[in-house]
Amino acid sequence: MNRNLLSRLVLVGVAVAGLVLAGCGSDNGGSSSSATTGGSDLASLSGSLKGSGSSFQDAYDQEVISQFKSVAPNATVTYNAVGSGTGKKEFGQGLDDFAGTDSLVKEGDGPAPGSYMYIPTVAAPITVSYNLSGVDKLQLSPDTLAKVFSTSIKKWNDPAIVADNPGVSLPNKNITVAHRSDGSGTTSNFTKFLVAAATSSWKLGSGDTVNWPASTQGAEKNTGVAQIVKQADGGIGYVDFSDASELKLSFASIKNKAGQFVAPTLEGAAAAVEGAPVAEDLSYNPINVDGATVYPITSPTYLMIKPKYDDANKAALVKGFVRYMLTDGQAIAKDVNFAALPSSLQQKALAQLDKIGT
Repeated sequence: MNRNLLSRLVLVGVAVAGLVLAGCGSDNGGSSSSATTGGSDLASLSGSLKGSGSSFQDAYDQEVISQFKSVAPNATVTYNAVGSGTGKKEFGQGLDDFAGTDSLVKEGDGPAPGSYMYIPTVAAPITVSYNLSGVDKLQLSPDTLAKVFSTSIKKWNDPAIVADNPGVSLPNKNITVAHRSDGSGTTSNFTKFLVAAATSSWKLGSGDTVNWPASTQGAEKNTGVAQIVKQADGGIGYVDFSDASELKLSFASIKNKAGQFVAPTLEGAAAAVEGAPVAEDLSYNPINVDGATVYPITSPTYLMIKPKYDDANKAALVKGFVRYMLTDGQAIAKDVNFAALPSSLQQKALAQLDKIGT
């Protein structure tokens, strides 16, 4: 596959860069361009880290983990894409050293207040992927999208869909709605968009899980939803950009807050992140922000880490790995269909990382 070939080529480049940096020393104090952490060369790190959580960010996390191994050969990092909901619970139970999530912690999720910090990593579109024979271009306004996913619209030639798509011949075919059955940050962000942009049409609320109509079909992970869409003529579902691109699904263009129909792209996601307000804890909301080029269903991603690790070696390894993700790892993002952080948010994330204690 092209992705695997690219990964191998980048691995070689990163390994060479690591050797050069090792020869030059680590005088620059852990700046964003340095492959060092806490004054120590990454090659000196050892031990293991275990994480679990979001399937949305899995392609990016796995690529970074693979390339981190080339510069920290004595360290082992594993990440299990079990969904944001399960990842937060496992982190709260002390089963993992870090968690991946695309949604924020709510009461009952697992982690206690003060037991975690958010580290923003990358962002990406949540696609509205569809499978409809003979239709290679589709536009959906938020109200129409809300009615489709709440099943008040049941046919592809419904007048609301027709109105969004002038000149397009839409079949008299039943719509098959696919959604996540597990606790999911993708679900949380998709439904947050519907709450924000389709206030009069969306009545199911938002969260890692919602009470979907019985006629819809659920599947675990983004890949599970993608497979339902791929196999059902008339199918529609929300899927992360990386998996949807890998499976060559068709994407709908979504009307944004500025009134423009915008297809899911990394550029549209980057524009959404640039316009998103950032909270003190570094959580940010790129959903339905204003701007003509913004893709309105853009998801943030985070690693959740502990503010204090009892073991100094573990703390150093967490810092080294996450710093790598925030520096060298940002250059990897586009290769696996994610948008890198803007520089201002990257620097805030690096400063947040430096707060880790032992």
